[in-house]
Amino acid sequence: MSMDFDRILNRRDSDCIKWNFYGEDVLPLWVADMDFISPEPVIRALQERVAQGVFGYGKDPQELREVIVARMAERYGWKVSPEALVFTPGVVVGFNLACHAFVKPGEGALVQTPVYPPFLSAPKNAGIRRDEMELTRQADGRYVVDMDRMDAAITESTRLFILSNPHNPVGRVFTRKELEDMADVCLRKKVLICSDEIHGDLIFSGHQHVPIASLSSEIEAQTITMLAPSKTYNIAGLECSVAIIPNPELRKRYEAARGGVVGGVNILGVTAAEAAYRSGEPWLRSALEYLEGNCDFLMKYVHERLPEIQMAAPEGTYLAWLDCRALPIETSPADFFLEKARVGLNDGADFGRGGQGFVRLNFGCPRATLKAALERMQGAVESIRK
Repeated sequence: MSMDFDRILNRRDSDCIKWNFYGEDVLPLWVADMDFISPEPVIRALQERVAQGVFGYGKDPQELREVIVARMAERYGWKVSPEALVFTPGVVVGFNLACHAFVKPGEGALVQTPVYPPFLSAPKNAGIRRDEMELTRQADGRYVVDMDRMDAAITESTRLFILSNPHNPVGRVFTRKELEDMADVCLRKKVLICSDEIHGDLIFSGHQHVPIASLSSEIEAQTITMLAPSKTYNIAGLECSVAIIPNPELRKRYEAARGGVVGGVNILGVTAAEAAYRSGEPWLRSALEYLEGNCDFLMKYVHERLPEIQMAAPEGTYLAWLDCRALPIETSPADFFLEKARVGLNDGADFGRGGQGFVRLNFGCPRATLKAALERMQGAVESIRK
């Protein structure tokens, strides 16, 4: 299996939004899309499926159901039935669907900011209220959940809690105790949980992903878990994800909310997902090792050469959350680095309360690309130092 993560790819010819959104002189480290070739078993499975030459309507992906069920049992000791799986063409589609299915106008869905921007727009898309609580940033840059603040943020009409775990953008992999505490609040206040766990395979040394639904049967019955191979194996464009909903009544309501608007997954997405989950583990192990090396390189570079910027080590994902509030600039740091360094980053303000003055940086790329971007950023910062 080819696993050369140092290889520089020309992605401008691949219909890629990441590399074509900005001008050709910009190094893009923004959207969560890795600059690595996907696992060879995935490519081979797609080639074999395309060679069949027939692309009619697909059947229920029973084989993929079985692979995911086995994966949950092996990795987390979480036993789910194949019928608990509901396939959707994306995790963002999945939690938007949850807002439509379980929350009525006048009621609310809780999000924890700063957070992935589609979390912020999902309640509005469904015509419901967005309830918010801000994560607590500690002195070392690590974020935690203030349980009193969470309790206070849930009103009598809050019906849904949309959780990001591992958290995008702050990089937390919540501990079992943290998840238990959040789940306890939701159980006590009769709030459903929709947990986006799309980065659950991208966990660094010393940390362990725990699906919140796996904590107890009571929590499981009140939880929708969103998964996908897209971030893990760099196949986001194939749009295949799954909602695990063990509670039959919740599953029925979730399916009904599709209402002829939300379809299933396409046959190539199913082909890629099954191949990734069956045979992609060697690639994933190597990718995690490389990403952890990139993370260490980034941390050291920022500490030694960009002291105005602060960051805590992410515990998972390939996303870094950089605190640029000490930079003596009048624009947003994302605009500053785009204009002065020609590096494309996500603007922290887009992630809601607590994001102003931050940027999100995607280090899922060859180290040479990361180094070049950091050198550009360093040059921009040096130009404004007094």
